Amino acid sequence: MKSFIAIAEESHFPLENLPYGIFSTVDSPNPRVGVAIGDQVLDLAAINDLFESNLPQLPNPRSVFTQSSLNQFMSLGKQIWQATRKFLQRILAADNSELRDNHQLRQRAFVPQSMATMYLPASIGDYTDFYASKEHATNVGCMFRGKDNALMPNWVHLPVGYHGRSSSIVVSGTNLKRPNGQRLVAKDQPPVFGPSLKLDYELEMAFFVGTGNHLGDSIPIEKAKDHIFGLVLMNDWSARDIQSWEYVPLGPFLGKSFGTTISPWVVTLDALEPFIVHGPHQDPKPLPYLREEGPTAYNIHLEAKMKASNSSVYKTLTRSNLKYMYWSITQQLAHHTVNGCNSRSGDLCGTGTISGETKDAYGSLLELTWNGANEIQLDEGITRKFIEDGDEVLLTGYCQGDGYRVGFGECLGTILPSIPRAI
Repeated sequence: MKSFIAIAEESHFPLENLPYGIFSTVDSPNPRVGVAIGDQVLDLAAINDLFESNLPQLPNPRSVFTQSSLNQFMSLGKQIWQATRKFLQRILAADNSELRDNHQLRQRAFVPQSMATMYLPASIGDYTDFYASKEHATNVGCMFRGKDNALMPNWVHLPVGYHGRSSSIVVSGTNLKRPNGQRLVAKDQPPVFGPSLKLDYELEMAFFVGTGNHLGDSIPIEKAKDHIFGLVLMNDWSARDIQSWEYVPLGPFLGKSFGTTISPWVVTLDALEPFIVHGPHQDPKPLPYLREEGPTAYNIHLEAKMKASNSSVYKTLTRSNLKYMYWSITQQLAHHTVNGCNSRSGDLCGTGTISGETKDAYGSLLELTWNGANEIQLDEGITRKFIEDGDEVLLTGYCQGDGYRVGFGECLGTILPSIPRAI
């Protein structure tokens, strides 16, 4: 595919991608829907007349694309998503003159990404985080329970998850303060209160529910893909010392809820379809409501990089891949709703940390340093066990096609010092 917009070969946003996001500009400060193409944002509200004359099945495009979230568009369903994407690919193609030769419209419709302010892509009603990487779960289990009890008995039978805090999900580029909480200094001593000393990143992805299900109904595994709008990168920051003290018996709380960062561009499942592959073999065989036929994983190359506060250089710490994940995103959604739990447009589901078999594919500092037992070497002679104030973590991800990439852009966050709290 070739567009009349210049697109570098290493760009994450070729014509094969066209991810959706919410943006604004200084000249037009109202957040609205855009699509990334090359280094530009196509303002979908600016091409309303083209939608009305070419895509009659899309209801009220002026209203849909002037929203400050993707929720209304996502709620329209898969047929509308696909028709809209095909239309955008057609009018952005190099051999289509409808937009290419309309210079006044082009001037209004395209904005350099460098001049756009990005927002959360959706109004996130509910947020669930899964624990779907077998390698990650095994590593953590070995650390805290020993090799013989690394995986809990239920882990290979269902996608383990917990309900997170949607209010503290932020878009890439948002700084977060180091969390305060209780932590243990020694097992035989009472807890102390203060800033987390074991702050960590988690290399994850997350999917947005496009169309949900009614309370009491469920989404069957064979239809789950039709309900998923697309994926983003996600860093589910973790305060390991706070989490390890609080998580029994109900799971993570303050160690997670202080902040979660996602990338601003939502890559649709249609854009990812050429990169679908077989995931890990599942043994024992899942129960019937979780069984899938054919390939259900995605070959998405993932990286986590870190830049120390006193450095100017990013160091790549993790190289992983979504295809390593044991439980697929469709299994996660089917399990989430099998009890009749209703999901809604804009709900976000995280995959959990995505680790591979080798150390360079471990998706967290907890694993890379083995809970602080070892140091990692950054550039310029700097070492780390966990994240320090001023450090930046950058996640990236892409699928590699034949001469093009379908990518997710960046998921960036910087940790600021904690706010002193009285106890």
